[in-house]
Amino acid sequence: MKKVNWMVVIAGAFVGVAALVLTLLGNPANMGFCIACFLRDIAGGIGLHSAEKVQYIRPEIIGLVLGACIMALAKGEFRAKAGSSPATRFVLGAFVMIGALAFLGCPLRMVLRLGGGDLNALIGMLGFALGIFVGVQFLKRGFSLRRNYTMGRPEGGILPALMVGLLILFLAVPTLFHLSETGPGSQHASFWIALGLALVAGALAQRARLCMAGGIRDSIMFQDFKLLYGFIAIFLVALIGNLAFGTFKLGFELQPIAHSSHLWNALGMVLVGWGSVLLGGCPLRQLILAGEGNGDSAITVFGMIAGAAFAHNFGLAGNADSLNEAGELVVGGISSAGKVAVLLGIAVLLVISILNMPQKEKAVQKN
Repeated sequence: MKKVNWMVVIAGAFVGVAALVLTLLGNPANMGFCIACFLRDIAGGIGLHSAEKVQYIRPEIIGLVLGACIMALAKGEFRAKAGSSPATRFVLGAFVMIGALAFLGCPLRMVLRLGGGDLNALIGMLGFALGIFVGVQFLKRGFSLRRNYTMGRPEGGILPALMVGLLILFLAVPTLFHLSETGPGSQHASFWIALGLALVAGALAQRARLCMAGGIRDSIMFQDFKLLYGFIAIFLVALIGNLAFGTFKLGFELQPIAHSSHLWNALGMVLVGWGSVLLGGCPLRQLILAGEGNGDSAITVFGMIAGAAFAHNFGLAGNADSLNEAGELVVGGISSAGKVAVLLGIAVLLVISILNMPQKEKAVQKN
C-alpha cells in the first residue's frame, strides 16, 4: 500500500475512535460524528428551525472546519477558489441534506450505524451506492458545474471565520442560542473534548482527502479503492468498539435514532449519493474543502444548513422507530411531505445533471 493509503487508514481509524469516545461521553448512540445531524442541530441552535429536540451548537462541525483550515495553511494548500455554479451548489446541498435527514444520517453516520449493528444502514448504503452509480454515468458523459476561479484569501476564509465567530459567541454568550433540554440535541459530550477531537479529525481528513462518495465514485470509474480504506477503517473500529463496550445490536428494528422504513432509507441515500457526486464530495468532504478555502464548498454547506432548516420547519425529516403504550413496534419513516421532497429532490438532480451536460455545437453552414 502506498503512503497516501496509510494516511487514509490512519485518518479513518482516528475518526472511528473519536466517534466511539464522543458517544461514550454523551453524544447520541451511533452518532459520534454525523455531519447532517450536527449541521441540523446548529441550524436549530441559531434559530433557523423550531424543532426543540435538535438544537445545539455542535463543536464537532467547528472543529472539522478549523482543523482542515489550520492543516491547509500549514501545508501551503489553502487556496481561495469560487465561482463554480454557486446557486446550483446551494440547491444540491439543500437536497443532499433533505435526503440525509430522511435516512437520519450522513454517509459517515451510515458507516457508524453499520458498525453498531444497524442493518437499516446497509439498506441506506445500497441506496447511496446506487445514487453514486447514477451520478458517475453523468460524469462519464461530461457533466460539469464549470470551473472555479482564484479569489482573494478573505473569500476563502469566510466559513472558517464564521466558525470562529460562532465559537466565540457560544462561549461568551450561550444564552443567545436555542439549546435542547431533551432529545438528541441535549445529548452531547464535553464541549472542549469534542472540539479537540474534531480539530484533529479535520486536520487528518484534510491530509487524507477522506470522502465516502469519492471512494465509491473512484472505485467505479477508475478501480481505485484507496479512499474506501478510510471508511473500512471507521467501520472496523466502530464494530470492534461496539462489541467491546456491549453496545452492538444487530437488526433492523428499534435501532438508536433510526427507522426501518426500507424504501425511504434507500431513496434518501440515493439522493445523498447522487448529489454528492455532482458536488464533488460527501458532506464531510464539503466541510474539509471549505476549510481549505473553497468558496463553492462553503456555499454548499450553507445550502445544507438551509436544507436542514427547511426539513424540520416543514416536517420532512425521518422519525425513528418507537414502541407504543402497549409495547408494540411503531415503524418510523418520513411523512407524506417528506416522501414528496425526496422524490422531488431526485427529479431536480436529474434536471441539473442533464442541463449541465456538454452541449453539442451545431455546425453552421455558410452559403
